[in-house]
Parts: sequence; C-alpha cells; structure tokens
Amino acid sequence: MTESKVQSPIADFDWDAFENGTAAGEKSREELTKTYDDSLKTAKENEIVTGTVKSITKREVRVDIGMKSDAIIPISEFRYNPDLKPGDEVEVYIETLEDKNGQLRLSHKKACQTRSWDRVNQALQNDEIIKGYVKSRTKGGMIVDIFGIEAFLPGSQIDVRPIRDYDVYLDKNMEFKVVKINQEYKNVVVSHKALIEAELEAQKREIISKLEKGQVLEGKVKNITNYGVFVDLGGVDGLVHITDLSWGRVSDPREVVELDQDIKVVILDFDNEKKRIALGIKQLMPHPWDNLDPNLKVGDHVKGRVVVMADYGAFVEVQPGVEGLIHVSEMSWSQHLRSAQDFLKVGEEVEAVILTLDRDERKMSLGLKQLKKDPWEDIEEKYAIGSRHTAKVRNFTHFGVFVEIEEGVDGLIHISDLSWTRKIKHPSEFTQVGNEIEVQVLEIDKDNRRLSLGHKQLEENPWETYEGIYTVGSIHEGEVTEVLDKGAVISLEHGIEGFATPKHLVKEDGTQAKLGEKLPFKVIEFNKDNKRIILSHSRIAEDATRSEKREKTPRRAEKHDKAAEAMPQQNLEKTTLGDLGALQALKEQLSKEEK
Repeated sequence: MTESKVQSPIADFDWDAFENGTAAGEKSREELTKTYDDSLKTAKENEIVTGTVKSITKREVRVDIGMKSDAIIPISEFRYNPDLKPGDEVEVYIETLEDKNGQLRLSHKKACQTRSWDRVNQALQNDEIIKGYVKSRTKGGMIVDIFGIEAFLPGSQIDVRPIRDYDVYLDKNMEFKVVKINQEYKNVVVSHKALIEAELEAQKREIISKLEKGQVLEGKVKNITNYGVFVDLGGVDGLVHITDLSWGRVSDPREVVELDQDIKVVILDFDNEKKRIALGIKQLMPHPWDNLDPNLKVGDHVKGRVVVMADYGAFVEVQPGVEGLIHVSEMSWSQHLRSAQDFLKVGEEVEAVILTLDRDERKMSLGLKQLKKDPWEDIEEKYAIGSRHTAKVRNFTHFGVFVEIEEGVDGLIHISDLSWTRKIKHPSEFTQVGNEIEVQVLEIDKDNRRLSLGHKQLEENPWETYEGIYTVGSIHEGEVTEVLDKGAVISLEHGIEGFATPKHLVKEDGTQAKLGEKLPFKVIEFNKDNKRIILSHSRIAEDATRSEKREKTPRRAEKHDKAAEAMPQQNLEKTTLGDLGALQALKEQLSKEEK
C-alpha cells in the first residue's frame, strides 16, 4: 500500500482573511469578478463582431465571441463557406445579447448582408468596378450576385450593342459598376455597358477627330430602326437615315441591309460635341437621273409604279430613283377635284404622259387624262344648242344646279330654268345631289368650259294656255299652301300658283283665310311674261254686295216718280224741292256703301 504524502500547513496562513473571503497575497472576490468581467469582450446588440468557431455539427455551428456563453448558429448560414472548420474566425451579427431563455443570439447571414450592403454603397460612392456572378434570366435583364446580394442587370446595360441572346451570359463572372441603389427597398442596379462605354469614349474622341466629310469607311450594321440604320465604325456609331439608303424610295430599311452585315458608307456630316455622325450609302452609287434616257421628252408615254400617294397627287417611279408627279388635276378632265386615292393606289402599274421634264432640277410631271381626248374639242358637235341629254346633279348653289353630262363636261341649270310653274326658293326643293336630270343645251361657253342648260325647256310653256284660262275676273278654286308676311301662296289647278295679299284673304265673317283652307279666288291680275297671277277672295263678296245695291236703287226712284205725278201741280214744286234734298242724301248714302 502506497504511503500518502503528508503536507505540512502553511505557517503564516491568515485564517481571518480566509474567513472574510480574502487570502493573503490574493485579490478580493470583487476584484476577481471585475477582472473576469473585464476579460470578456464588450459587445452591443445590432452590431457586427468577429467570433471564433468552437465546433461544427451537421446542423449547427458553435461560435465564441468572448461572452459568458457561446452562440449556436444554423449551419445553413455558412453554405457559401463549405471549408469552414473549428478555429476559423467569422463575422457575426448580434441580434440580442440575451433572449428570453438567457441565450446569446448571433447571425452570420445578417452580418454578411450588412457588410455586403455597406460594400455596395461604397462601390457606388467611389465609382468602383466590382465583380459579380450572373445567376439567372428575368424580365428585361439578368440577376447578378454581388457580395451575396441579388442585383438587377437591365438588358440595355449588358453591352453597347443590342443583345439578341441573353443566355450566353448565364453562369459567367463579369465586371460591373453599381449605377443605382434604392435604399428603401434595398434594390441594386448594375451595368456592364458603363465599363465598355468608358473604354470606348476615348476611342470615339480619337476616331471622330480623324473624320472628314466625304470619307468612305467600312462598318457593321449594328441596329435597324424604322427611320434608319446604325452602323458600328469600330468603336463609334453612325446613322444612315432611311432616305440615304437608296436613290429609290425605301419603306423599310430591312429591304436594303441586314443585321451584322458589313457595308461601305460615306460620311455626310458629323458633330464633334454631340458625337453624331450622319452616313450615306446611296451617295456611293451614281444618281439614277444621270442614267435617264437622253431621248426622253415632253409628250412621250412612260410606264411606272405608284410608290407614294397624297391627297394632291401620286408619285410614280418610272425607273429606280426617278419619279414623276401626277397631280390630281391631271388625272381626269373633270373639274370636280377629288382625292388622288379615288384614281390610283400604291403599287399600281400605270401609263402616263410626260408634261414637264427638268433634268437639272431632276423633276418630272406626268398626266393621265392626256391619254384620253379632251371632250371640249368638239363640244359644239356633240352638245349642240337645243340638244337634249341626261346629266348627273353634282352640287347646288342658291342660284342653280351644277350638273355633269360626262367626265369633264359640266353645266349650270339656273333656278329659273327648272320649272315653268313652281316658285322654287332653293334647288334642293326640286332635286337631290346624285340624281339624274334631263336637260337641254341653251348656251355654250367653250373658253370657260361651261354649258348653260335648262330643264323646263323640255316642255312647252304652259303660260300660253293659262292666259286663256285664268283671265282677269275669272273665279277658280284654290288652296292656301303657304302663308307669308305679305300674303299667301294659292295653289290652283294645272299645278300653277297664284298670290293674294292679306286684304284679299278676308272672308265674309271678317276672318283671314288659313293654311290648307280651300276657297274660291278671283283673278285680278295675270302677267304671262313675269309668270304672275294675283288673286282675291274678298273681291268676290264685295262684287256681290255691289250688284245687289245697284238692283235696289232703280226701284226706289220709280216709286218716287209715280207719287209725284199724283200730287197737284201746286204742290209739285214744293214736293220736288223737298225730294231733291232726300235724293241727294240717298245718293251720298249709296256712295258710302259702295265705297
């Protein structure tokens, strides 16, 4: 059995200090506690500190940050660090120093995000070039991983050239610049194009400094728009406007060039400040007017294709790059100018006559109507005075109707030549636009290309007959068809109309004749030349009263004579003198009644 070693007690041990909690040569308990607390790292919530990995399991990582206890962090937060091992130092974010369970809570993910966000803001502020990983496609661009943050790369910011295939950039590491940050929503926008533009800017200045008007360069078609083609001249772009692609008319630039096609262009103009370069392609080819047949002259017939339509005319391409204008007035002999679209359409093949030809100004005017004979050349033969024809009503004026007998032959029917009997205030009361109407040629004005026409002349003048029917004093039945301020229009038989003033419309009961009322009327005036009949209804009653009074007056005088014969001679003078006064009074009374 082994002997135990016996140690002797310390001779100078202070038992009182031990009982008081202190030992000789040692610090007090409070000092020891303070020393221990000071040995722990000071830390605050919501800040990032560096910790040491103590242990790793399949589910969690134990991290020591120098606090009283270690913190447990899910291993999923370290998935971007697969080589993590005990002893490694990692940054962690202090969520809380002591939760409800008294545990310290840390987050490695939040620390990375906070550091990344600070790093991204710093990159924007310092205009730094940073690296990122293109993760995936999204609407309008790509998603890029920058310091663990997902940033948006717009399609327009990938390259200086339009991108047609985004997939070639997937799963690639590229350099970017941060161009925009939304602090509220934590959105980041990056650009790769900005790096290229910065490199190209110096190249552009050098290239533009060497440009000259008229210089011929080779380039590659970079982009095609509706208004022209953008050409890459090796670091700087120029625009070929659609009108400078070809001497002929171009409706779509894709008819002339293709994307990525190598072409030759000539510099037309450039702006050093705005760095705009105007290019041309057609200027490298001879002008089509220089190849126009030298024997072509005014009066010749040419064939071509309608390339452009306008209201005032049509442009016809007689050969590539050479066009002539057919004005709408040269499309038809008709004087009724219409839109050119009524005669031609784009793409239509036409034949025309050259009216003017100016090779210096490179202008040509053409005509279609000249292919037909001018209808006014033999107008006197075809439309002789007195001849009858069918015309089409074109339009009205207050004084007549304009009609067209055939294309290019117009005429006017004056309102007074529409009807023998009707009082027409406006031609629209008689006919309508588009209707056909029979006419007779009255006069020919060849210089002004106008015919004077009549419609009523197709019938005999009924006023010759009416003169024997509507004699002054004759009575006819009529209907009040229109009431005016100065009288009324009376419709009589045979389709003729008369007129009665207000005083001649008074009936026997003293009232005025009304619209639609049928009454007997007496003719008090007939004017064949002016085609006027004046009527009166009240005159019929007045004439009857006058006749009745005339019949009564002779009987009174006869009675008076017989009474005078029977009286003695002596009293005759006396009676006669008395009766003279009575007779005079009676005469005055009758005169008043007649009036």
